[in-house]
Amino acid sequence: MSDLGFMEKMQAAGLQRALAYLDSDPWENIPKIINWMIKLDREEKYVANQARVVRDAMSDKDNNWYRLVESMYTDIDDGVRKRLFENFLINASFLGRKRQDKVRDKHGCNIPWAILLDPTSACNLHCIGCWASEYGNKLNLSFEEMDSIVTQGKEIGVFFYIFSGGEPLVRKDDIIRLCEKHPNCAFLSFTNGTLIDEKFADEMLRVKNFVPAISVEGFEAETDARRGAGTYQAVTRAMEILKAKKLPFGISCCYTSQNVETIGSEEYFDDMIEKGAKFAWLFTYMPVGNDAVPELLVSAEQRKFMYNQVRSFRQTKPIFTMDFWNDGEYAGGCVAGGRRYLHINANGDVEPCAFIHYSNCNIRDTSLLDALKSPLFMQYHDNQPFNDNHLRPCPLLDNHGRLAEMVERSKAYSTDLQDPENVHELTTKCKDAAEDWAPVADRLWNSRT
Repeated sequence: MSDLGFMEKMQAAGLQRALAYLDSDPWENIPKIINWMIKLDREEKYVANQARVVRDAMSDKDNNWYRLVESMYTDIDDGVRKRLFENFLINASFLGRKRQDKVRDKHGCNIPWAILLDPTSACNLHCIGCWASEYGNKLNLSFEEMDSIVTQGKEIGVFFYIFSGGEPLVRKDDIIRLCEKHPNCAFLSFTNGTLIDEKFADEMLRVKNFVPAISVEGFEAETDARRGAGTYQAVTRAMEILKAKKLPFGISCCYTSQNVETIGSEEYFDDMIEKGAKFAWLFTYMPVGNDAVPELLVSAEQRKFMYNQVRSFRQTKPIFTMDFWNDGEYAGGCVAGGRRYLHINANGDVEPCAFIHYSNCNIRDTSLLDALKSPLFMQYHDNQPFNDNHLRPCPLLDNHGRLAEMVERSKAYSTDLQDPENVHELTTKCKDAAEDWAPVADRLWNSRT
């Protein structure tokens, strides 16, 4: 592994040998490797807690987590699995986080675990309620700019990069080049899936460090209603190609007032698991942009429904689930502003979150580290968590007025080039949702065991 100091390289070499040992007989060696990793994490800061959860799950062959891990050996190409395990477990989650801690302590600012960046604002679809189509084909990060972001990121300990857009796979050739140039990083892309074909899947097999999270809004009726006729069939065809080539993929689901019962249904999750999805990344609809549709915001009871369903599925389904808002309790509140991640849009603006389109700086004339020390990012750093109830993590959706305060104090600008949105108008759209969710979230938080 390049880009590491001497001691980091020694630790990486030991961990790489451990993964090789694991592959020689995974079911015999997984408990041994887990115990070794727990001992290695003397400070209990990096992998120890997660490792204990995996160790307990692996003791029961009927456990859903055992079945998920087992599927990584039966369903996924050996070379891809090995590369991703090394990049996630060693580089991003262990060595990377140690480096992040050092930089965080030295500079007194947030340092992220992951960076979300938009290669382009272009998209081949025009989904209802999506801000990405506003810019057409006007905005792009060059390959050199994306390469610089990754290079700078590795210097501060970031080895996990996520693409959004627009439709990132409009730039599939440059994405593959980036994966090829940085083999020690893991790359994930939110994608509508319609541009995944046999040729691109073969490129994924070659570089071994790229994973798609395919956007689906439910079954065919729900997906096509928001994304256009024929989209669901194109998506399922992409899943068939990936599954046949033993490539890992997951799903990305935006649940709204119109599709939440479908997204949260057991039938839907079982169908996605059958199609080959290994993870599900869940988002609730956010009314971002002057043309947003606030009626798509979920009600408090609908959000509670997703909270309960996801936690139920984690006990029963062989799929890893994440809910960007409702999992604040596990992340200690809001993850944005560089605390766990940040967003760089296709114009180069460095934003605290994919849903917060305000900034003080642009990556084209500001270093990544300086962006993390910019006024808006320091507002996040100084004010997180925004609520002691981590089921109310967001300064926009869950805590009315907090985002507006930070934007005004930092003198941040709107990054929407065509139709800038006043931050008070944005937060007003979320006020009722925040007030309705507060008592429900408080009851859930206080009833935790």
